[in-house]
Amino acid sequence: MRTTYLSFAAMNKPFKFKQFSIQQDQCAMKIGTDGVLLGAWAPTHHNPFSILDIGAGTGILALMLAQRSNAENIEAIEVDDRAYEQCSENFEDSPWGDRLFCYHAGLDEFVDEFASDDAEDKYDLIVSNPPFYSEIVTSGDASRDMARQNQALPFNELVSSVAKLLSLEGIFSVIIPFHEEEDFIKLASEHAIFPNRITRVKGNSTSEIKRSLLEFSFTKSTCAVNELIIEKERHQYTEAYTKLTKDFYLKM
Repeated sequence: MRTTYLSFAAMNKPFKFKQFSIQQDQCAMKIGTDGVLLGAWAPTHHNPFSILDIGAGTGILALMLAQRSNAENIEAIEVDDRAYEQCSENFEDSPWGDRLFCYHAGLDEFVDEFASDDAEDKYDLIVSNPPFYSEIVTSGDASRDMARQNQALPFNELVSSVAKLLSLEGIFSVIIPFHEEEDFIKLASEHAIFPNRITRVKGNSTSEIKRSLLEFSFTKSTCAVNELIIEKERHQYTEAYTKLTKDFYLKM
């Protein structure tokens, strides 16, 4: 699945959504389909009070969830210096700046400082669009390589941290490569986190499944599984994808 479905001509220019804009010139990973998919797909039906975005980048997930929810406390973690600064600026410039905050820290540091047994300190929704290229990737841009490589945020660290930070009734949502789905679910189950909903994403009707949107909780239940196709033809989007993202894209 391409990550260029978003027709942006200049990667360093602000990306404009219907209710907010995102500066991305200082971030290694620019706005892409994966982030928008997760931001639009992650559940808010349980009316989360507190939300955490792990590996915020530009801050797109937190901003989308601020638009979609009434959560009073939306926090993000970003370890890269430039991305952290840009994420913070994007938060401040948004209509929801009073509800958004970014920590400049690695996930391990954040867990060590903030993980607590107190239920009030835990998050009702945790989201992550993690780096998942486990092979060594060399682009000549160290920040981009770190952002893309699984070594920057191994899945086992992500899952074990979520288990410590998620509230008892909370939900964890993530997007990963489809071929990692089975192993990720097995890893999550080792921390008593179970899949409740899965959407498998295809670029078009004839392409292979490339991504899995996964929703987890501490409750073991029958998992609802469906499929999402993005395009009918090049730049002609399906009704399902349009419905999912129309509140954000200017041309949807």
